[in-house]
Parts: sequence; C-alpha cells; structure tokens
Amino acid sequence: MRYINYLGTDAYQNIAMDSWLLYNLKPDEPIFTLWQNKKAVIVGQNQNTFGEVNQEYVDKEDIQVVRRMSGGGAVYHDLGNICFTFFVPVESSSQVNFKQFVEPMYNALQSIGIDAKITGRNDLEVDGKKVSGNAQRYAGGYLMHHGTLMWDTDVDAMVRSLNVADEKFISKAAKSVRARVGNIKNYAPENQTLEGFMDALRYYLSNQGKDGELILTDDQIADIKRWRNERFSTWEWNYGKSPDFDFVNHAKYAGGSVDVKANVKEGKIQDIDFTGDFLGVRDWREMKDEFIGQTFSQDAILKVLDANKDGQYFGGITNNELAVLFTGDGDK
Repeated sequence: MRYINYLGTDAYQNIAMDSWLLYNLKPDEPIFTLWQNKKAVIVGQNQNTFGEVNQEYVDKEDIQVVRRMSGGGAVYHDLGNICFTFFVPVESSSQVNFKQFVEPMYNALQSIGIDAKITGRNDLEVDGKKVSGNAQRYAGGYLMHHGTLMWDTDVDAMVRSLNVADEKFISKAAKSVRARVGNIKNYAPENQTLEGFMDALRYYLSNQGKDGELILTDDQIADIKRWRNERFSTWEWNYGKSPDFDFVNHAKYAGGSVDVKANVKEGKIQDIDFTGDFLGVRDWREMKDEFIGQTFSQDAILKVLDANKDGQYFGGITNNELAVLFTGDGDK
C-alpha cells in the first residue's frame, strides 16, 4: 500500500485530515497512514463530551479535546501512542468487518517479533493486555478504518483525562487500567525505539518499502487546514450544546452502550438522539428524519431500523435491542 504523511502532531488537524481524506481522497486502491498526536482526548462521534472528559485536568495539562467522525469510546493520545488509518474503496458498508483491517496491524506486529492476538470487538492484545483499539466510518464508497497502538502511553494521564473522579480513586483506577492495557514497548525486542517501530510498520505495510508516499497538493492541504479551523478545533463540534429531552433511556449490550433521548408530543416523536460508544460504521443521523413523526412505540422504531438494516449504523447492537429501549425496559 502507498502511504500519506500527516502534517504534525496537532490533534485538531490530524482528526480533520482523517475526515477530509475519507470524503475527498477517493483512492483507487487502499492507502494507509501512520501518525501521532500530542496530548489529546479523542471523543467518539456519538458521545457526550462533558460526560467523558475530566475538564479541569485537561485544561490544566493543555490536553486537546477533539471529536472524531467515527463511533466508539473516548481515547487518550500522546507521543507514546501511534495512530494508524486505512482508506479503502468498498462497494457498500455491508461488506465491512473489523477483522480484515485489524489483521494487517496484527501481521505487522508479528513481523517484528511481537506476539499479538486479535480479540473482542475490535482489539489487539499482547500477553492478555489490550494494546490497540479500532473504529470505522463508511462514506460514499470508501471506508476509513483507524486505530491506536500503545507504545509507551502515560497511563496516569490517560486515567486522569478520561475519568472525572476524586483524587483518592485515581491510583486505584490507574492500577485497574494497567491490569487491562499494555504498552507495546514492554514486549518489543530490546533496543527497539518508537521511531524504529514506526519505520518497521511502514516498511511492512508498504510492501516492504516498494510502495511509496502519496503526496497531497497544496490545495488539498489548504482545504484540510480549513476543515481544522472551521470544524474540528471549534467548541461547537467538540462539545456542542445538547437540547433537553423529555424521554431518556439507557442500556449496555455486547455491542456497546447506547442512550436514547427523545422529545414526544401527542404520541409522536419530534426530536431524537442516540449517544454511546457503539461502533457504527455509518452515521445514524443519515436516517434521523425517518424517526421524526413516528409513533412513539417499539414497533414503529423497529420498522425504521429494519428499513435501514444494511447501514451498520449501530455496529453490533441489534435492531431489537434498540427498539426495546422505547418501551422503557432499558437499564436507566
């Protein structure tokens, strides 16, 4: 695969670049990127930022907070973390699965002597510890699959950034996280550096260096910077104002957690919102208008969901699991 070099470590710009490339690059063949962010919390598109971020800590530590275009949960990035993205032409979102895109990173890790395993919804593990998480977004015939590789991430900063907790709980939380996640550096060959690790990944993914860099034009770079400034660095995109809703329900399933909020008048849905860490491949808002005006009932909601069943809007959460939330039987 050919590759693209990102423009630095500014998270606003890198998340903007991920999104711009998905919607505008339109490659004829798969393209990959390896990149890094300085300290940042990257929030899933469907998450409530206020509920995911310890705002006092991120302000104090000058940690950027950016909402990405894909689903899933909030993650912490720093210069001990490596990000990767694949941009792949696909005929439809129904063809998409995580494993086929996690496998290249699995193979790359194996090629340099790291015994990784593919586990769970979308993870890579080494020695039973998670070292990588992944998310996807489909748009206009192209898939963006991106993820992280924890090389030497600051776990204390991760815990403090993502958890609004009293100080007395921080050390306990950090200990718990260390038991579940690992840094690849601890399993890499002796004297392996982060830079050398990234070079080895790039060499493997570029067909042993035979496929070269795809260089963007000045106009393309200027447009990426415009996306950064007009959307991805703004409070409106990264936090935004949430309207008040008169119906709220929550449930956690094998495919992720989901919250539904709705405004209902005379038994009809006037507004609706789904949030959570579910790994939707496409943005559920593409079908939002189909919910408006529907009777507030499980059957009506299920009819809308079944009519859009090929969209993978809610990842591994089933239509029946979503519909039951509208009976009030979720875990509030």
